[in-house]
Amino acid sequence: MLDDPHEFDSLIRILPDAALVLDASTDRVTTWNDAAANLLSGRDDAPPPLPFSTYIGPALARFIVFLEEVEYRGQGWSRDVDLRNAKGETLRCEIRARCLGDTSRRTLIILTDLDAFERRTAVAETAAMHRAGLTEWKRAEKFFTELERENQLILNAAGEGIYGVNAEGKTTFVNRAAREMLGWTGEDLLGRNIHSMIHHHHLDGEIYPAHECKIYQSFRFEQVNRFDNEVFWRKDGKPIRVEYVSTPIYDQQVLVGAVVIFRDITERKENERKLHEALAEVASLRDKLEEENAYLQEAITSERAHHDIIGTSAALRQIRARIDLVAPTDATVLITGETGTGKALVANAIHKASGRARRTMIHFKCGAFSADEIEVELFGQVRGAFPGAMRDKPGKLELAHGGTLFLDDVSDLPAEVQGRLLQSLQDGSVTRLGDTRARSLDLHVIAAMKETTEQAVKTGRLREDLLFYLNVFPIFCTPLRERKEDIPLLASHLLSISCRRLNRPVPVLTEGVVKQLNAYDWPGNVRELHNVMERAAIVSPERKLAIELTGSAPAHAQSLMVRTEAQMQELERNNLVAALRETGGRVSGPSGAAELIGIKPTTLYSRIRKMDISESDWA
Repeated sequence: MLDDPHEFDSLIRILPDAALVLDASTDRVTTWNDAAANLLSGRDDAPPPLPFSTYIGPALARFIVFLEEVEYRGQGWSRDVDLRNAKGETLRCEIRARCLGDTSRRTLIILTDLDAFERRTAVAETAAMHRAGLTEWKRAEKFFTELERENQLILNAAGEGIYGVNAEGKTTFVNRAAREMLGWTGEDLLGRNIHSMIHHHHLDGEIYPAHECKIYQSFRFEQVNRFDNEVFWRKDGKPIRVEYVSTPIYDQQVLVGAVVIFRDITERKENERKLHEALAEVASLRDKLEEENAYLQEAITSERAHHDIIGTSAALRQIRARIDLVAPTDATVLITGETGTGKALVANAIHKASGRARRTMIHFKCGAFSADEIEVELFGQVRGAFPGAMRDKPGKLELAHGGTLFLDDVSDLPAEVQGRLLQSLQDGSVTRLGDTRARSLDLHVIAAMKETTEQAVKTGRLREDLLFYLNVFPIFCTPLRERKEDIPLLASHLLSISCRRLNRPVPVLTEGVVKQLNAYDWPGNVRELHNVMERAAIVSPERKLAIELTGSAPAHAQSLMVRTEAQMQELERNNLVAALRETGGRVSGPSGAAELIGIKPTTLYSRIRKMDISESDWA
């Protein structure tokens, strides 16, 4: 580079081609020669323009991209930028540029008028043809025709789509497979900017700018690009998923464009999508089956106190009649009654007599979980829904799909959960926590609670709208003290079950014992009777039955006694403490307190925490 600026300007002025020096940072031409002045302004003596962008017009964006390429590579050329002269006429020019390498952003630009260049080329070719003669011209024509034909045969025989682009991004050739896949003809594509025709948008509809196109980057930055997740757009506007490789093409070490080889992978991508969905569905079904299996194992190991509805009283006959009425239908059933009156037994009897008996009845104890756990247990979760959610898990609503859902102690649900439950039941769908996809539900819903419907709504424990949904077919379980004619049959049945479990002989149920049992008020109902008979089977020597009743009183005195809610909770707490004392604090397993009382171990653990029972209470 010359150190003397005046000497450098002199060299610029004597160049035969139109030349100028552009300061890109100020959009100012620092110097230009007469050829450049005449080409752009029409006058040899015109001063350099300010700014230079006035001669570019609509092609300014492409010119800026070209300058960035020159800065990156040190030099470059383009025929993609059309200039305008001072009269506003479009000039087709080839622009060659080189960075001057000083601290400024000065660039030497040489302009070639392509119209004039093509005229000179035509004159030169004509002269050469005249010199060579007609024979040489025909030989050359035949040679190139045969070469082109052979190349076309090879390209058209390929199964992949193949097309070429020159350094300006214009299409130079397109083979048969590419035309068939894209729906465009050769006339549609040849000589056109192919990016704007087949590669202009991403699959999601977002615009795909040409300067971000990986195919164009192949010849702008001389790199091979491979992609397997892009789309080309057919002539009819439909996208096809493609994988392609774009490779730069050189002619005697000069970069002239790129060739693109691609294949249609739409069907493969669709099959992959279906496979992922199928695998997700399989995983979901597997999780559901695992949860259902775990539920069944828990139900099997936690044997119920009794398996049939025992008794001959009018109240019990009425319950059986109502079971027979509702079982063949999918009507929602609400079972009410005091603790231990057999609400779960009635629900099970309805399910077994229904058309859904082949599926599992999912028994959900609403009061057995904390407020944080209950939504997960009821509605399920997806992995990552919240900290600690390490896997997908279906809720009880999903597990009961196609079968029966028994909501035990439904009034123990938090109010906000009651609202979401009602929405799911009404819509017939459930959405897991952290998920956006709703899953359809087909349920027969049976609910139970200790309170009367009036008490539950009045105290705010049950939403009125949820009560309206559940209370389609009500069934009331009569307390044991109001059907004492059933006590002898129940006592005998429960005693046999307890002795079989404990591997003991069955003692004789004497008339005296029956009178003693009838004299008791049974605040815990059948559940308390079961505990008493279990205890009797343990403490009775040989075949002589001995029963232990706590707080027993004559029937007429007991019937006059009305207990408060606090007294009832105290009775239930004392019963739990007595069971723990009898089993030495063992909750689960054979002869554990949960089995003794007739409830699930998880339920008993929940009640122990709820009633603040510690080892000091039963030790």
